[in-house]
Amino acid sequence: MLDRTQIGNIDWVLIGLLILNSAIGVAVIYSSSQHLPGDYHLKQMFWIIVSLIALFVFLSIDYNSLVTYSFPFYLICLVILVGILFFGVFISGAKSWIRLPFFQIQPSEICKITVILLLAQVFSGFKKAYLTWGKAVFSGAVIGLPIVLVGLQPDLGTALSYVPIFLGVLILAGLNKKIVIVFLILAVLLGIAGWSFLFKDYQKDRLTTLVFPSKDPLGAGYQIMQSKIAVGSGGFLGKGYMKGSQSQLRFLPARHTDFIFSVIGEEFGFVGVVLVLLCYFLLILRLFQSVFKARDRTGVYIVFAVVMMLACQFLINVMMTIGLFPIAGIPLPFLSYGGSSLLTNYLAVSLVVNVRMRRFVNV
Repeated sequence: MLDRTQIGNIDWVLIGLLILNSAIGVAVIYSSSQHLPGDYHLKQMFWIIVSLIALFVFLSIDYNSLVTYSFPFYLICLVILVGILFFGVFISGAKSWIRLPFFQIQPSEICKITVILLLAQVFSGFKKAYLTWGKAVFSGAVIGLPIVLVGLQPDLGTALSYVPIFLGVLILAGLNKKIVIVFLILAVLLGIAGWSFLFKDYQKDRLTTLVFPSKDPLGAGYQIMQSKIAVGSGGFLGKGYMKGSQSQLRFLPARHTDFIFSVIGEEFGFVGVVLVLLCYFLLILRLFQSVFKARDRTGVYIVFAVVMMLACQFLINVMMTIGLFPIAGIPLPFLSYGGSSLLTNYLAVSLVVNVRMRRFVNV
């Protein structure tokens, strides 16, 4: 349980920024999904409450205790990911979900937390100037197994979202030229192999239409073109809340999930986009400042991995909606609709708050 001193050390500013970004998400989800059956904004509010409860439950456990049991947690996640390939529920073309009595959950999202904890344990005692081959190979295997299993579902967007965690850890450990070259070569080879044997036709179309979206305006290029139209039509001040033509008239697909940033651009314009970016920048900045508050290397690795994961997901989603990145199915953290993604991101932030609030313990 938390004592009075620990409660006083909780970063309430960070939690406030977290709730602020989530509230913006609920407002935009309501606007973008008001003509859809399902009351998505109410479901998102439910998941915010569940995620906040999970956040404070996580805070009651010292992050070093979580790291200690990270390997068993990681193995359990791998077993679940394997099981999903046989018993999972198909949604949006991917077998990524487990159906429970009252809701569905996506284990590939939750698994990110165990990966962060395990990599933090692997590098907690690492004090060399540069990354060694042994650590590079082992950490590559840790991140590679869930990426492969998630890719087989196939859910390449979620699989891609694991990569920033790995990059964050490598940056902290200290990269040398040889390891960088080897990883780049492997990335190219994996890309070629994926294109030749793993990527489905619609995934290849998404990559080609990134460069030539007008080549298939009613097919693979439809999402990118409609997203660009929505963002561009917003102008400086936007068309007004719940008045966006692309979203309200249902031209924009996945508008309450992957393309929620396009709705923000259309309804609130340049000013609204800047304000949303500012709110998210303040959240990321506050998270990053916690790196300097960590009492040990374990905490540093946890915080930096979380920052890389959230910042890169946000950047990729924004680039995706304006046509600078292939449509990858990566939601906008805290803003897009999605319970599993929201819960995972809240738990990730909880780890950062956990590190910061225990900076004076055993020091």
